[in-house]
Amino acid sequence: MMKFAAAAETDIGLRKATNQDSMLIDHAKYGDKEVMLAVVCDGMGGLAKGELASATVIRTFDHWFHNELPYQLDSLNLSIIGERWSKMLKNLNQRIYTYGVNQDLSLGTTTTAVLMIDDQYVSVHIGDSRLYQLTDTLIQLTQDQTFVAREIAAGRMTPEQAKTDRRRSMLLQCVGASINVEPAIAIGRVVPGTYMLCSDGFRHVISPQEIFNYLCPANQGGVDDMHRHLRELIEMNKARNERDNISALLIYAGQE
Repeated sequence: MMKFAAAAETDIGLRKATNQDSMLIDHAKYGDKEVMLAVVCDGMGGLAKGELASATVIRTFDHWFHNELPYQLDSLNLSIIGERWSKMLKNLNQRIYTYGVNQDLSLGTTTTAVLMIDDQYVSVHIGDSRLYQLTDTLIQLTQDQTFVAREIAAGRMTPEQAKTDRRRSMLLQCVGASINVEPAIAIGRVVPGTYMLCSDGFRHVISPQEIFNYLCPANQGGVDDMHRHLRELIEMNKARNERDNISALLIYAGQE
């Protein structure tokens, strides 16, 4: 059986007036199996409106976990859960978009979420927050929905060019920023190791190798270590003058 532990750290960063990132950890036990829900949202918008958008998504996932998931565990179907999440995010997108139009505001949020039940997971993704898997290597499980990521995939831009392109922060999808969104849903197998969700501010100025060195499974001796390593990476980001909010959530998955 797979056992889970989780830790999260966030920081307003050096330049922002508010922290518009929001995170969620819900951890429960069902019979002899453990259930872990983790969500990271990176809000954007004037004043505190990005925070409103990200917190609205977080509250919706938390409500789903406590009020809908328990009725699905006896006949678990991750495809049905993925479809439900997609519908939830499309409804949220319409609500937040309509609110913005009515208030003459521009606001929205990225969303990356994963539900782990024993050795299975389902994830949903909109925007450029990320989900990583760390075993003996670092694997990015989500694909950025950004202009530069699309151009790199099409061979029209190199990763080096993307780092300095003025459009590098341009999102192709964002909950609340356009009339329609199409969430990316994935289903996979949970393997022993660590999983990390983060906002883009966490990984702009640190390398994949640095993320692996700090967060690989061999370095996680418990929840205190997980918090400490996340905080050390956040301070490294700040020392390198990262301007955005900085947030990350770490899940340790180990077999009993």
